[in-house]
Amino acid sequence: MSNPTEDAGSSGRAEDPAEAALTAVEHQMSLLWRRGRSISHQLSRQVHPDMEPAAYGLLSVIRRQGPIRLTELASCIGVGKPSVSRQIAFLEGLGLVSKEADPLDGRAQSIRLTPEGEEKMHQVQDARREVFRERLGEWPAEELETLAKYIAKLNAVYERDGFPKDESR
Repeated sequence: MSNPTEDAGSSGRAEDPAEAALTAVEHQMSLLWRRGRSISHQLSRQVHPDMEPAAYGLLSVIRRQGPIRLTELASCIGVGKPSVSRQIAFLEGLGLVSKEADPLDGRAQSIRLTPEGEEKMHQVQDARREVFRERLGEWPAEELETLAKYIAKLNAVYERDGFPKDESR
């Protein structure tokens, strides 16, 4: 049994259970985000040794959304057009994306994966799914569904706060 004085904060009161739970969630999410950034870094290097994770993220969005304008792409990931434009120029130089006249507005350009970009992303995303299978393969389907439900709920809160919506739903 714990000692009440050990559980008390500086005010002499026991910590609020909701506050303790939020602290635990914050810690676990922080750890997950750090690991996610590390994995994203590794995946981007699999596409090309000089690729930054941000560029990999753009490729993922382009692959999921199909041909997309630069302004829409920037909006999807919540960064400015100049940042996205630099990354797209890099990806175009690698032969992974191409620009073409937008069929709805000839003045605008649409960005799409090249066949090489599609093949690279297919390989890397297959490898990523395999990592998920390795890490989560022993979990019962109900627990995976519950995890997905709670992550979707958290993402919906962020969308309410102005973060870009996930268009794949």
